[in-house]
Amino acid sequence: MLALLGATTLMLVAGAPWVLPAASGGTNLKSPENGRVCIIDDNFILKWNSNSESVRNVTFSAEYKIPGMDNWKKLPGCQHIASTECNFSSVKLKNVYEKIELRIRAEKGNNTSQWHEVKPFIPFQKAQIGPLDVHLEAEDKAIIINISPPGTKDSIMWALDHPSFVYSLVIWKNSSSLEERTETVYSRDKIYKLSPETTYCLKVKAELRSPRRVGLYSPVYCINTTEKHKVPAPENIQIDAENQVYVLKWDYTYENTTFRAQWSHEFLKRIPGSHSDKWKQIPNCEDVKTTHCVIPQNVFPEGIHRIRVQASNGNNTSFWSEEKIFNTEMKTIIFPPVISMKSVNDDLLHVSIGAPKESENKSVNQLYPLIYEVIFWENTSNAERKVVEKRTDFTFPNLKPLTVYCVKARALTENDKWNKSSVFSDTVCEKTKPGNTSKTWLIAGICTALFSIIVAIYVVKVLLRCINYVFFPSSKPPSTVDEYFSEPPVRNLLLSTSEERTERCSIIENANTLTVIEETNPIDEDHKKYNSQTSQDSGNYSNEDENSGSKISEELLQQETV
Repeated sequence: MLALLGATTLMLVAGAPWVLPAASGGTNLKSPENGRVCIIDDNFILKWNSNSESVRNVTFSAEYKIPGMDNWKKLPGCQHIASTECNFSSVKLKNVYEKIELRIRAEKGNNTSQWHEVKPFIPFQKAQIGPLDVHLEAEDKAIIINISPPGTKDSIMWALDHPSFVYSLVIWKNSSSLEERTETVYSRDKIYKLSPETTYCLKVKAELRSPRRVGLYSPVYCINTTEKHKVPAPENIQIDAENQVYVLKWDYTYENTTFRAQWSHEFLKRIPGSHSDKWKQIPNCEDVKTTHCVIPQNVFPEGIHRIRVQASNGNNTSFWSEEKIFNTEMKTIIFPPVISMKSVNDDLLHVSIGAPKESENKSVNQLYPLIYEVIFWENTSNAERKVVEKRTDFTFPNLKPLTVYCVKARALTENDKWNKSSVFSDTVCEKTKPGNTSKTWLIAGICTALFSIIVAIYVVKVLLRCINYVFFPSSKPPSTVDEYFSEPPVRNLLLSTSEERTERCSIIENANTLTVIEETNPIDEDHKKYNSQTSQDSGNYSNEDENSGSKISEELLQQETV
């Protein structure tokens, strides 16, 4: 019996060393619980709840493990911590997008609790944007604000996001917090439209749009604006595109003032820090006395820019005006294209679209790809065909022969987001060529027209002759009348000349003989008249009757003498 008890006692003593380690591994200490991580910018805070509050002199230690590590490592800044939180910002993380594992335990002397594992996390997803440091400068009607980006100078948390931060500002007059004004600003920006000699207060927070992340507001900062400046700044800055130039305009009421204008790239606003040395003088806008200046379009590269104007009066200069943002692509004018059209055959027209011309007949170079909206129609019809073409040479088929067609076009930006277009070009019209059938009809028509012209000329000629005969007779008498009046006048019978043929004349005293002669004379005269009137064909006047009468008279005289 004693031997059995001795063996049992020996077994318990020998087993004591195996049980004690279990007790030293946390039998008397409870593990921490509710471990959590809070990250603000580059500050890493580990927090937990202790279950050993009744036990004095309890400390806590943590370990971490990241991908690529086989063993746990001690977490810097979190060894033998008496409180329930620790800062492990000193951990040299190379990648804030990798998962981190943490575990923590309670310790007292050689006794330790079991490990409490914290839920694994990715630092960037867990991080929060902290309060910002802000520096202010005052003008009479504006406040210049300088915002330090979130994190430290060598921050790895927001190293890739500095250009993407957007800062939201709330400003109000110190005398009235009800008149709050919210603006979106850059890290270095200006707040305009303020009153001189007034106290303003503001606070700022940073935001990330993607992924959506809203930071904490900065402390409230207050500043007084200065008294009104002697030379006010120009106002209402505007820039417009006209033809191949930009026209910069502004408002200013004071005289005897000169102006200058500068420009800068918009993207510099997104880069923290001062970029005052990046502003460039605009050609043709230095020491101008008018409230506008003309800028060649090639001064600005393609993109978004800022413009500001300053006034000078002797040795006094104003503050810079409010900066005006403009986009060269939005301001550039698209000119209408030049259209030409040529008839290829009886049912096809070829259309060519050329670049617009400047006043010097030089081609205008557009800054971005264009497409063309073309409207085509028959000249005698209102029905239009609309097509959109990327090509500058194309044809319209299946047309009618000998028909006039018209076309006009306008240029559109190929990228729909700009939604810009030119006005329509001048209308160009062209007639299609004749087909084979059309040629035959054309020849027949020409022949018919020629024949009709000849007939018309003949009819007009005959008609004119009739009109002239009826209404405008000729002053020359007919040929029969001319023959009658062609005989010598009566007075020539009395006054004979040596050339005229005359007849001998005798005086007869016997009355009887005279009577006979007188009786025969009417017959002779009638016969003479008859011969004279009926001799129209020969046109000769005959004296045959007179000669015979004279012969009879001579015979009678001879008988009397005998």
